[in-house]
Order: sequence, then structure tokens, then C-alpha cells
Amino acid sequence: MKSLSPALLLFTFLACMMGHGLAPPTESELAAQNEGDSPNFILIMADDQGWGDTSFNGHKRLKTPGLDAMAENGLRFNRFYAAAPVCSPTRGSCLTGRHPFRYGVFFANKGHLKKEEITVAEYLKSKDYTTGHFGKWHLGTLTTKIKDSNRGGTPKGKEHFSPPQANGFDVSFSTEAKTPTYDPLLKPAGKASKTHWLPIKDKSKAVPYGTRYWRNGKLVKEKLEGDDSKIIMDEALQFIENSKDKKFLSVIWFHAPHLPVVASDQDRKEFSDLSPHEQSYLGCIKALDRQVARLRTKLRELKIAENTMICYCSDNGPEGNAASPGSAGQLRGRKRSLYEGGVRVPGIIEWPKKIKAGSSTDYIAVTSDYFPTIVELTGGKLPDRPVDGKSLTTVFQNPKQPRQRPIFFETNSSATMVEQDYKLYATTNGKNKSLVKLELYHVTSDPGETRDLARDEANRVNAMRKALEAWRASCTQSQSGSDY
Repeated sequence: MKSLSPALLLFTFLACMMGHGLAPPTESELAAQNEGDSPNFILIMADDQGWGDTSFNGHKRLKTPGLDAMAENGLRFNRFYAAAPVCSPTRGSCLTGRHPFRYGVFFANKGHLKKEEITVAEYLKSKDYTTGHFGKWHLGTLTTKIKDSNRGGTPKGKEHFSPPQANGFDVSFSTEAKTPTYDPLLKPAGKASKTHWLPIKDKSKAVPYGTRYWRNGKLVKEKLEGDDSKIIMDEALQFIENSKDKKFLSVIWFHAPHLPVVASDQDRKEFSDLSPHEQSYLGCIKALDRQVARLRTKLRELKIAENTMICYCSDNGPEGNAASPGSAGQLRGRKRSLYEGGVRVPGIIEWPKKIKAGSSTDYIAVTSDYFPTIVELTGGKLPDRPVDGKSLTTVFQNPKQPRQRPIFFETNSSATMVEQDYKLYATTNGKNKSLVKLELYHVTSDPGETRDLARDEANRVNAMRKALEAWRASCTQSQSGSDY
């Protein structure tokens, strides 16, 4: 008998399965049969780094060779979005795959990650991964006993106690919120700038900044001098080295370049013709970039780079003050805005085993996509609740495809909807948050959002408004606790 071709054998097998009432295996089920091939995951995030604050996105002065090398060896997203224009909400979206308006993290220093939420760390622990968080947490307070950062240790802060170890992380080296980006526990005595200063040479003239580091829930007091990005990476690399013989998730959330920005003399040197604030801003990004390069080198030394997926982005656009440094490129708006400059950020995913080096895509992706991507790659199932993100696995193989599902955003006074080419921007009023002003932009041809097309595209505006309102109603339903 003539042997069947592999393709015909597969067709026959699938037909037999369906004949017995069995559906062919899904991509997740096929992945589950081969879980040994699932990658390690590293989620890196900068704090307040604008879309234009990398050399691969065209910055005129700043060189980011570490990030450039990562982009050259992976997939660069031309339209990658933070889920919110400020940090706390975006961070929650990374861990849950859900928009933060579903569980009450509406803005920075508001709410906390609720125990009923299922984080990517909790999910991966069920798959025998070890998990670690390093750097800025900002999804709840880290202590109920001593004053710490913005809310920790205060009577009102106690209700928001939600540290990494309560959300699925085996290991953590974390702060509640921002720190200076050099000597992170200190600030100059007396009247110090809120935005920047030079490294403090005489420590006797320094005072505590007010934010503390916590390692696995215990106060850290040693080895906290110098560049903050290096301090964070030192801990992350120790965790990775300890975990190299098993699967791991490492979440590395830098403080740079969030103010107050402080950079070493060496990292400021090439920007000496700029203002002190600009020198410190660009210098601390340079220091961050060096740590990304250091991480990638360590992965190669440990021989685990091939099957480790590294994701890089920022939590929102550059600081919103017009006098602040930081570049949103040609984009309109900055931090705290839902115009493109507030939410479109640098985005890279590198995974040598599965992603072709030097790829780029116009696919619109968002931080909420991390969780469903990881779930699919490890053969799992998403929680039985609304998930706003969408798996990116097919984009790894076909970067040219468009996104089939829109992305929705909401913050204090505005809400938006982004489809492949179009973006609806809506202002919300104060009391009932209804949509009171609608703008429409063709963001692929007009990324600066300079031409409002709402009058010319009334039918499109109406259809997008209805979709945005339906999504907002779904978030309101989630806020009631029905998802749990």
C-alpha cells in the first residue's frame, strides 16, 4: 500500500477526530503538548520614556545601543501602546491583561491590585515557573508599619497594601513608587529641585528621599549606592542566574527616566552643551540602556538567550510639563494625555527561537497583550472574565497582519478607541462621564493628530462612539465585582 503524505495523514487524523465529535486541537492545546519548549519571560519597562527617546526611533542626540541591538535581533513595534497615560494603570495591565478601569486602578497612587485579580505571575506559578519582580511596583503599598513613599505606612495606605509577594511573585526587590535615578534613597539637604540634581558627592549633606527598597517584604539598607538601574539589574540578574535551570518570569521595572533624574558625571558628559535637566534625563536613559545590554549579554553567557522572550516598553509618554525633557517624536501630547504622545511608546519583543531578527510591524499592540500572549505560549486558558489584551503569537510569524480587535483607553477626562488606521478621541464631562466632544484622526497618515476628520466621517464616528460606550459599560460592570 502506498504510504500517505504527512499532510494527508494529518488531514485524516483531524477528520477522524471530528467524526468522533472531537474538535481539532487548538494552538494552546498543541502548545501544552510541548510545554518544555515554552520560553522564559522577561518584561522590562522604563518609566516616562517617550516614543522618541531611543536612537532606533530617531532621537538626534541620544544613543541607545543596547535597545538598538535588541530591536535588530527581534520585533520592533512602530505602534506599541501603554494601556494608560500614567504609570500605575499601565503596570496593572501588564500583569492582568485587563484595562485598569476594570479593577479600580484609575490613576497613579490610586487603588491597588486586588487579590481577586489573576496576575501573570500567579498564572505562571501554576506552570511551575519561578517568578521575580524588580524595581518600581506602584500597584499598592509595601508596608503597613513605617512611612514609605507616597502611601505606605499611613492609615489610608493600609487598605492598599498589595505587595508583589501577595500577587504571585516568589522573589521581589521593589519600591512602592519613584526614586531618584542615582543614589535612590537620597536627596540633597535643604531646598532641592523636584526634577533633577547632580550626584551628591558629600553624603553628609544628603537626607532620605522617602522611598524605600523592600526585598521579599523586608527592608533593604545596604548596596543602594550609585546608578539605580544597575542596582535593579544586579538583583534581577542574580535571580535569573539562580533560575537558569528552570523556567522563570522576571519583571524588571526601571525608575528611569522618571523625575527626579540624576545621572553620573560620565553619563552626562556627552550632553554637556545641554541644560542640567536635559543632561540628567538623557544620562539616566543611557545608564538604563547599558543595563539592557548587560542583561542580554548575561542571557547569552548562561546559554538561555535563544529561548527567552524579552519584552521592552515604557509605561507612558514623557513627563507632561512642556518644559521637561523627553521626546514624543512627531506625536501630539505627553504623559497624562490620551493623544498619541501620551500612550504610544517604544516597544520591542525579542525571542531568537521564534522571532526573525530585524523584524518590524505596524500591528497595533498594547501592554494588555502580554498576559494573553504568555498564556497561549504556555498552553493555558485565559481566566473566565473580560480580558482586553490579545495574544501576539501570530504577529511573531506574520508581522504584516492588521489587528482585528480595537484598543480602548480611558483616563480622568478622556476616552479613546484605536482601530488600525483611525482613532476616536472623546472628552468626558465631570459628573456622569458622558462623551461630550468627539474628534477623529487617521493616525497612520497623521500621527501628529493635526487634522480632525469628525465632521467628514460622521458615520464612522457614530459607529466608533457606540463601540467605545459599550466597552466603557463593560468596565463599569467589572468595577461592580461581577468578574469575580
